[in-house]
Amino acid sequence: MKQWLRSQGGWWLAWLVLTAAGAVWLARAELVQLQQDFETDARIAHRLMSQQVVQYDAVLATLALLEPGADAGQPEQRLPSVYASILKVQRRARDEAWPDQKQADALAAAEARSRSQQRAELASLDLAHGRYQLVIGATPLSYALEIDLAGSVPWRDWSMNPQTSPVRVSLQRDGLQLVLQPGRMGEGGWRFGLTKALASPSQPFELVAERQVGWGELPWRSIAGWAVAMAVLMAGLRMAQRQRIARRRAEELLRLGQVARLNALGELSAGLAHELNQPLTAVLANAQAARRLLDDDPPDLATARDAMGQAVVQARRAADVVGRLRRVIERPEAGGDVKPLVLQEVVRSAMHLLAPEFAQRGVAAQFDAGAQAPVRVQAEAVALEQIVHNLLMNALQALDLVPAAERRLVVSVGRNGQEGVLTVTDNGRGISPEAMPRLFEPFFSTREGGLGLGLSLSETLASGMGGSLTAAHAAPRGARFTLLLPLVAQST
Repeated sequence: MKQWLRSQGGWWLAWLVLTAAGAVWLARAELVQLQQDFETDARIAHRLMSQQVVQYDAVLATLALLEPGADAGQPEQRLPSVYASILKVQRRARDEAWPDQKQADALAAAEARSRSQQRAELASLDLAHGRYQLVIGATPLSYALEIDLAGSVPWRDWSMNPQTSPVRVSLQRDGLQLVLQPGRMGEGGWRFGLTKALASPSQPFELVAERQVGWGELPWRSIAGWAVAMAVLMAGLRMAQRQRIARRRAEELLRLGQVARLNALGELSAGLAHELNQPLTAVLANAQAARRLLDDDPPDLATARDAMGQAVVQARRAADVVGRLRRVIERPEAGGDVKPLVLQEVVRSAMHLLAPEFAQRGVAAQFDAGAQAPVRVQAEAVALEQIVHNLLMNALQALDLVPAAERRLVVSVGRNGQEGVLTVTDNGRGISPEAMPRLFEPFFSTREGGLGLGLSLSETLASGMGGSLTAAHAAPRGARFTLLLPLVAQST
């Protein structure tokens, strides 16, 4: 389970990192777009409101320049019918008082400022109700406009829907505000803001636009699509990696299988030669004795002598053929390519190759040499790989007869004096006392259908590298195989 988590953890982490990076990128792009839209709408609102208040300045300036005669009446009173946002128009001659007695002082003060600044001035402000008075001092007549600020919004040209837009728009002055568009403001998320004074010095209002972006407004569908795309990509890469690993594992197993077959064939030829040499020697000896005996018999047995001579020739030829076959196909000497090898790395490589076998049998081998110093031995690479492969496969086959929940396989690496030690221990059925002495004999097998060459070959390979391979009983049940190989001599 731990090994599976390790192998899968990297892919999950990569998927999470890519998904998070893509989600951040998509969310950031969406926020940038929302902010650009917000700023565009806010600037349009500022321009429209600035045009409105500048228009009031122009109206007052026009009234001040008209200078109507005494009999001209009051044409300015028609302005409310033209401008719906102008509620009332007042005028005052030099020697008269302002008609609105309640606001007379404020109007007079604003008129004085207007004459001094040579521009319209704000007389009174009721921002809560969206109304204010604007005064211009002129000769012979001064004028005052009462303006409905809320009614000044040009909704026809407004770029936002005031009922549904999430943007809050208000006019503010001296801590007071008039909300033109309520928007949707909440807690959390991201907040955009823009504050800009209107373009009229006489009406110093600030237009304040605010936008609250909640988590729900992020592009979750795009993020989910990105996550799915990354999952598909990771799955494809994982599958490609698995195929590549499986192909490499198959190639390596094929190589080991070919070497194993050649070595087994050499071991087989050596066994056959050993088995045939004795009968062939006996045939040769008997044939030679028969010829000598026949030489003492009556001379009419020449044909028999010739026949026995041919038997001798054929026996020698058979011996030569067996010897030649052995020389041609026997296993090359293991010591021909001895070099320093790290025992832990050879074990990891063999376990990697046999990973499908471990998974199929439900065996989790216990091998943890991460904190141990590398054990460097003098060995021939292919021979050592084959020994480790054979030992692990024998252990797995021994565990087939054990319930899956009880199967244990322990591999350890260490040092013993001047030798490196590899131990493979399983809790299978173990080795019977009768089989133990013959365990490394050629053609002896405790497994039905086995050739009995694996352990014999492994022991021969170990001996050829200056090492040894032994077997012992494991407590309370099972078998332990120990491989000893000479350590690499440390340089002085």
